[in-house]
Amino acid sequence: MISAKTTPEKSRYPIHYLVWHNKHRHLEKELTKNEQTDIESLDPRGRTPLHLAVTLGHLDCARVLLQHGADSSKDNRNGWTVLQEAVSTRDPELVRLVLRYRDYQRTAKRLAGIPILLERLRQAQDFYVEMKWEFTSWVPLVSRICPSDTYRVWKSGQCLRVDTTLMGFEQMTWQRGNRSFIFRGQDSNAEVMEVDHDRQLVYCETLSGLGLLGAIQPSDEQVAGRLSAPVVTTQLDTRNIAFERNKTGILGWRSEKTEMVNGYEAKVYAASNLELITRTRTDHLSDQNKNKTKGGKTPLQNFLGIAEQHMGPSNGALVTQMSCPAVTNPAALTAEEYFNPGILPTQRDIGHPCQLTTKTQRFKAKLWLCESHPLSLAEQVVPIIDLMAISNALFAKLRDFITLRLPPGFPVKIEIPLYHILNARITFSNLNGCEEGTGVRADNDPVVEGDVQRETVRTETPSPGSDSSSVSSSSSTIKARIPHEKKKKIHGLVVQLQNIFPNN
Repeated sequence: MISAKTTPEKSRYPIHYLVWHNKHRHLEKELTKNEQTDIESLDPRGRTPLHLAVTLGHLDCARVLLQHGADSSKDNRNGWTVLQEAVSTRDPELVRLVLRYRDYQRTAKRLAGIPILLERLRQAQDFYVEMKWEFTSWVPLVSRICPSDTYRVWKSGQCLRVDTTLMGFEQMTWQRGNRSFIFRGQDSNAEVMEVDHDRQLVYCETLSGLGLLGAIQPSDEQVAGRLSAPVVTTQLDTRNIAFERNKTGILGWRSEKTEMVNGYEAKVYAASNLELITRTRTDHLSDQNKNKTKGGKTPLQNFLGIAEQHMGPSNGALVTQMSCPAVTNPAALTAEEYFNPGILPTQRDIGHPCQLTTKTQRFKAKLWLCESHPLSLAEQVVPIIDLMAISNALFAKLRDFITLRLPPGFPVKIEIPLYHILNARITFSNLNGCEEGTGVRADNDPVVEGDVQRETVRTETPSPGSDSSSVSSSSSTIKARIPHEKKKKIHGLVVQLQNIFPNN
């Protein structure tokens, strides 16, 4: 019961105070009455009201805060997200709630930011370029299974298309698929299309589809997977990074190194003092799942986890098989003690005791920079990487690196660490499809069932207009198969896409 007496913590942290006492009805009234309330304010221990609700396991308060727009992506003082703290409580309903709103907010953020990025692209010159991703490792067995892929990028006005065949890593295997990602902007609106050429499906998202929260519902398998596997996060610390020109030659005759990369002369730089921090958290696991993790871990599981991805399959474990709910206030702190800035969190705090393993390793990155390259990193390439980074962890890591204060020049080739035994080498090539010996074959494939024949044409510059399944229109997030009887409509879509991305 909340005391009617005004206390320092009640007056300074009114929303936190209601959350602490799990008064979700009072919380709903307060947030409805005063829409200007700052629901992202921090308490003395660095928690937002949502973080506090989740850490205490107060499901109803967490639901009220999320319904009023609380940000589920915020980290607490220890660097853990709301979803990770929800997992530590071992409460499947809390995990399901946070996961649902986290995915919804990511979708909303992605769609809301796309018009701005596409407007930045509109102001830049049109181009075609290829980005080759190669993954390498110093571990011999791992190197054999590391894949490579070439992202093909077309930019025309406010429209962008990216083709890829490497979808990511899941269930201990690299996931392949023939996909196209199309971003189309017009004024303040934008549409995003993901084309699955293998399954003949088109997924569309538009700005008008932001109200489809009900369509996002995590499955039991997703929730079980998070509760039965460790939480692994990786972070690249670049605070002390330093760039230095590579040297070539012998002592006394050394000079600064340059190399030719796809016809462009590039200066070679080494970036030192890069630290890769990997944290593994297991306090939410039952003894059974801990033993499974220890017994079944392979070298791949140690490094192939992206930020905020849980390692390993659920092995068929059900949510109901998890151990009992975690104790959320083991130190039996009172509200007065919790909100007292004089009591250090390291001494007594709320939340299940964290079982954490941290590994820090130093790496070197490598850059090939060309000062005469026709592409502009800031105007033409960074907006594309920003768009892809919204839903692709590999591009997110690349973005974090190239947005540093780099030496002058365009990075025609970059080699950066992704995980503690895995590097990624990204090479820009075939600018506007004009490199010798790089004629690319485009397929005029309307991707329909039936008697439509595949036709092949050769062009000096690859044309995305060749794949008719790459265009669809929708006012919401949809999944639709292109039927056989709509070949005439498909022909119209081919023409529409060719107008957006001409061959010349």
